[in-house]
Amino acid sequence: MSETSVYYKKIEQVLDNIEQVILGKRDAATLSLVALLAQGHVLLEDVPGVGKTMLVRALAKSLSCDFRRIQFTPDLLPSDVTGVSIYNPQKLEFEFHEGPVFGNIVLADEINRTSPKTQASLLEGMEEGGVTVDGKTLPLEKPFFVMATQNPIEYEGTYPLPEAQLDRFILKLKMGYPSYQEELEMLNRTSRDHPIEHLSAVMTKDELIKIQEEVKNIHVSDTVQRYIVNLVTVTRTDKEISLGVSPRGAIALMKAAKAYAYIHQRDYVLPDDVKFLAPFVLSHRIILTPEATFEGLSNEQVIKQIINQTFIPVRKES
Repeated sequence: MSETSVYYKKIEQVLDNIEQVILGKRDAATLSLVALLAQGHVLLEDVPGVGKTMLVRALAKSLSCDFRRIQFTPDLLPSDVTGVSIYNPQKLEFEFHEGPVFGNIVLADEINRTSPKTQASLLEGMEEGGVTVDGKTLPLEKPFFVMATQNPIEYEGTYPLPEAQLDRFILKLKMGYPSYQEELEMLNRTSRDHPIEHLSAVMTKDELIKIQEEVKNIHVSDTVQRYIVNLVTVTRTDKEISLGVSPRGAIALMKAAKAYAYIHQRDYVLPDDVKFLAPFVLSHRIILTPEATFEGLSNEQVIKQIINQTFIPVRKES
């Protein structure tokens, strides 16, 4: 069995692990893994109690990585995220004590419950791969993956993420409620103890890094690249959108498509990969016009309309 085949098997084991904890959310688990393998970050937005935090914990327990959790609150300070320098009177010097951002998998729980200044301290690490403390930029260890959860902004006491910061997340997901049967099974599984307590790691940190490198080598044809650019270009001219997707969004869609193809054991990207991922990658990167909002349209609906109206380019024969 080749090394790549072993990695494919381990990816399936990670997904199976998550499904033991979160029933009926295979797509959400797969998309979370897509973001991780693409070296991006995920924003999980939904009402409380649908399993957002549990999904992150299940993913973390399946990997042999350093897991840290940050519970965002209104009084949280940037130094509570990045760390702080404390004076050591014995050594007569300041010593830096790392904050929870110095982990491999970081759960940023309820990120929209803290101030923009504290949000920015985490988002710097997500974008730059390092954080600035006392005027010095400290690198973060690889792999570095942030899974942020937030409750909808209709709830009181929240600070909605600005559009420029939303752009830092490669994917934005929603969990949704379980079906009737899934909820019954959930009650049965958790009647004594929670399944997450019995999960064990199935992938090492080094294996994860190697997979991330293999994902970079997935082939994206000219046809698929043109399809991505076509989708992004339409968002900039659509009458229902006041701000379209940036070039960063096009790159994010290509990276996500590579990871999605790898998970499905292919070394090339299909247009259908792009079509499936586009709502999750592009929806949070646009701003609708006031008229579209007044009509009750959502970002996801507009992106899906664009997908349905955009033809997939055909490769020209030489």
